[in-house]
Amino acid sequence: MESSYLAVKHLHVAAVAVSLGLFVVRGGWALWSPERLGRAWVRIVPHVVDTLLLASALWLAVQLGSLESWLLAKIAALLVYIGLGTLALKRSRTRRVRAVALAAALATFAYIVSAAVTKSPLGFLATL
Repeated sequence: MESSYLAVKHLHVAAVAVSLGLFVVRGGWALWSPERLGRAWVRIVPHVVDTLLLASALWLAVQLGSLESWLLAKIAALLVYIGLGTLALKRSRTRRVRAVALAAALATFAYIVSAAVTKSPLGFLATL
């Protein structure tokens, strides 16, 4: 059981890194080359990676056995991240709003990672 947990955890962390990289690239394109967002792979690959990310997260949560406060905080922040991401990539009309939404989404992403690392709903603030 321990080796499968670690394998899924590593898969999850790898999916986090790939998802972040794709989001940053797509965010840059949304600001400077929006026509690139129309490519088929750009519309498909991030959804595949995010599905893998969500599936591995759910498996890890089930293995944890309870909804810890830090996990609930991550879920709430994930909803904020998704909303900001849609603004950054497609819902906003101006470059300025896209840039602000992109920066806010990246800050939210950093919080999510810090909550996972510290196992605290305070995230990086827990280390202060």
